[in-house]
Amino acid sequence: MNFSMSKKDYDKLVKENSPGSKSVRNCILAFLFGGAFCVIGQLINNFYKYLNYSTPQAATLTSVTMIFIGAFLTAINVYDNLAKYGGAGTLVPITGFANSVVSSAMEFKSEGYVLGLGANMFKVAGPVIVYGVVSSFIYGVIYYILTLSGVIA
Repeated sequence: MNFSMSKKDYDKLVKENSPGSKSVRNCILAFLFGGAFCVIGQLINNFYKYLNYSTPQAATLTSVTMIFIGAFLTAINVYDNLAKYGGAGTLVPITGFANSVVSSAMEFKSEGYVLGLGANMFKVAGPVIVYGVVSSFIYGVIYYILTLSGVIA
């Protein structure tokens, strides 16, 4: 049996049997979902400012609230359903980060709270935390040196 096929025939076969790309649809949904998360964050921020919190306090409270919302929606299995439709739009940094921490923790819940949930919580998010801490430290050192040398006033 000889199953040889020319490159041209193979390319034709692949093209006929490959599903069509939905990248335009996916981009639009990602834009809409990501924008919706950002609008919700802005509304929460405006609410905290309405309650007479300063801008830095309102920003901190908004971040904490968005993390809680992302974690809560993940815990009740809603966030993953949103991600099926919103795709990359659900990776808005703060809610997507909360989702990655909680979902990886829930995966090991059956192994117990300490050795399962606690020990495995940061498997996905851990490298992000390490990168953030290290890059912040390096940025801080560079900024400090530039400030001491008078380059930055």
